[in-house]
Amino acid sequence: MAQAKRITPRAQDYSEWYNDVIMQAELADYSPVRGCMVIRPHGYMLWELMQRALDDMFKATGHKNAYFPLFIPMSFLAKEAQHVEGFAKEVALVTHTRLRATGKPGAQAIEVDPDSKLEEPLVVRPTSETIIYAMFSKWIQSYRDLPLLLNQWCNVVRWELRTRLFLRTTEFLWQEGHTAHATEAEAETEARQMLGIYRKFQEEWMAMPVITGRKTESERFAGALRTFAVEALMQDNKALQAGTAHNLGQNFAKAFNVQYQTPAGGLEYVWNTSWGVTTRMIGGLIMTHSDDNGLICPPRLAPIQVVIVPIWKSDEEYSQVSAVGLRVKTELEKAGIRVELDLRDSLKPGAKYFEWEAKGVPLRLEVGPRDVAAKQMMGARRIGGKAPVMLEDIAPRVAAALAEIQAQLFKSAKDRREAHSIRGVTKAQFIDLMKGEGGFAFGGFCGSAKCEAEIKQATAATIRVLPDAEFQSPEVPKLCMWCGSPSIAEAVWAQAY
Repeated sequence: MAQAKRITPRAQDYSEWYNDVIMQAELADYSPVRGCMVIRPHGYMLWELMQRALDDMFKATGHKNAYFPLFIPMSFLAKEAQHVEGFAKEVALVTHTRLRATGKPGAQAIEVDPDSKLEEPLVVRPTSETIIYAMFSKWIQSYRDLPLLLNQWCNVVRWELRTRLFLRTTEFLWQEGHTAHATEAEAETEARQMLGIYRKFQEEWMAMPVITGRKTESERFAGALRTFAVEALMQDNKALQAGTAHNLGQNFAKAFNVQYQTPAGGLEYVWNTSWGVTTRMIGGLIMTHSDDNGLICPPRLAPIQVVIVPIWKSDEEYSQVSAVGLRVKTELEKAGIRVELDLRDSLKPGAKYFEWEAKGVPLRLEVGPRDVAAKQMMGARRIGGKAPVMLEDIAPRVAAALAEIQAQLFKSAKDRREAHSIRGVTKAQFIDLMKGEGGFAFGGFCGSAKCEAEIKQATAATIRVLPDAEFQSPEVPKLCMWCGSPSIAEAVWAQAY
């Protein structure tokens, strides 16, 4: 257990466990730049697989990819009051364009050239609404130009004081969709559609069950009319906001004069949406599934779905097991399965097992001389369980095993979420839950921002969503869980990342 022992147990220190899993799986590392991370190849492959699946889903619904500048004129942010207020404390600015040599030694060898000061500072992209809608005002003239459905994959910078690998970093990767529509109803349908895509991806690819719903006024995106979100429950019973979709109304359209000519010849402002998910989904995947031995990765997103580990003692045995391993690797690759053949002679089989377990490989196939004679391999599932896998028709057998692992991960995560959710929660139950092990608390909400703030102050819990009908309790709450006033909606509370 040498490899596994280097991972702090969850029960001992959940935060340290999370960092250890990332390091042992070689997903990311700390950057010399404070608050930033380096995504290593194994982690970036995971992100690429996420990108590939989501990109296909976006394009299937008519969206096209584009790219917009990293730098945004500072005056653009000031055009939408709520927006600039929401990001004012997080932006990084470019104020000069040159450095100059000072002739001094060491760190003082260069300095900012004061003659290179920009007339207007540039904001390093925290999000792209402003610059995108400035371009929309050029491109949209008529109702025939609508809807305009764009997405971009890029990086953004938000100057965070407290950072955590994947979950919250100064620079992170994401996709941001931006669309323009003729009516509010079309924009609402678009925002809801993209929220549904996020849910589908997170449940069917990530095996991470989520709750969907609308954010309260205090939690909505700066500048949005309405914000919708997908929320997941991690193993420490804290919530993770895993994606958002916003109906921006006409706020940005009016700020940037994005108008179109109607069929009747009049001028109307467009209705905009924006929606996005980030590399924090990798953090969500880790905290939903992984254990004290390291990463557990759902097969559909595993960078390596199957690892073949031949076991031998002599050169003759090596020839036998490596030949079988290579043949099976070829068969699996032809079936579209991502597979690695581990023929390293510098590590014993046990050390290899620990390494591939820590990296989250869903299925390990061991093959020794006895297995060759029996025309089989020994299959070991990362989630537990070991059984022979016959070499005949091995590709469909392996594919079936991967599908079973995917389904089991989703079921286990959903069962765990339901086991840590309380419906019809009372104030006393709620306080005990938030002081104790945490989880989702469903209860009545009066709609008061004051009440919402009091709850946050007293318990550190926030309303994650006002849940969609599918997730609402069978009995509609009549009173606010906290103050006892008449309830206007059911809410889901939790402490969150």
